[in-house]
Amino acid sequence: MQTSIRSASLACLLAGVLSVPAAHADDDTINPDRPNIANSSQVVGSHRVQLETGVQWDRQRDLDAHVRTLTTPTLLRIGVADALELRVETDGRTIEHASDPASGAHTVSAGWADLSAGVKWHVADQDGMRPSVGMIAEVALPTGSAALRGSGFRPAVELPVEWDLGHDWSLGVMPGMARDSDVTYGVFAASVGKAFSERLHGFAEVAAPQIGHGTQAIVDTGVAWLVNRDCQIDAMVVHGVNRQTPGLSLAFGISVRR
Repeated sequence: MQTSIRSASLACLLAGVLSVPAAHADDDTINPDRPNIANSSQVVGSHRVQLETGVQWDRQRDLDAHVRTLTTPTLLRIGVADALELRVETDGRTIEHASDPASGAHTVSAGWADLSAGVKWHVADQDGMRPSVGMIAEVALPTGSAALRGSGFRPAVELPVEWDLGHDWSLGVMPGMARDSDVTYGVFAASVGKAFSERLHGFAEVAAPQIGHGTQAIVDTGVAWLVNRDCQIDAMVVHGVNRQTPGLSLAFGISVRR
């Protein structure tokens, strides 16, 4: 019953915010933060609403267990000024299949992930060698299902930095810090992008979503297709390079704005 109420409430919220009239510029295109770790330094713009959502499948195989997890990562961005946006983010519905290689026992669990709320500020545009800079401040809230709920409020700060390198190449770097319970850890991602055409973009990235406490490390690559100036679809494949990270992940998503 609580799951149904939560689903209905979220659907109503999204329907409400996406119905808000928006002012449009004639020369800009959508610039989502998904699907990779390194976020853009840009914001959605005043009076704009942008929804970025998708599905992600993770597989991790250890000697003790084989785990496959399906999540529905979703980010809602609401522009409140030319350089400031509000953000609500979650991994959404989470379904986990776990099996014991020795006994063959199989279990399935499902629930809702926590919500995070925060802001992004576009600090500066690129000027020569000086990069475009943004800042994201958010806090994860203990709102999810009991099995997936984190402990208390977990703040995080990230600093996305970008360079347009010319010749359709770009570079993005994002350092950050986060706190979970009584543990503080680092975040880092570096992504190289290439525009193959006006609509097709590709990227490759190395990232450490968690540094210093159960360090996680990944490499990923993917593509994004610009359907029109207000809609983009994407696909990504991720390889975990240590035991704390799923060995293989696949992600597919769509981003829309108005």
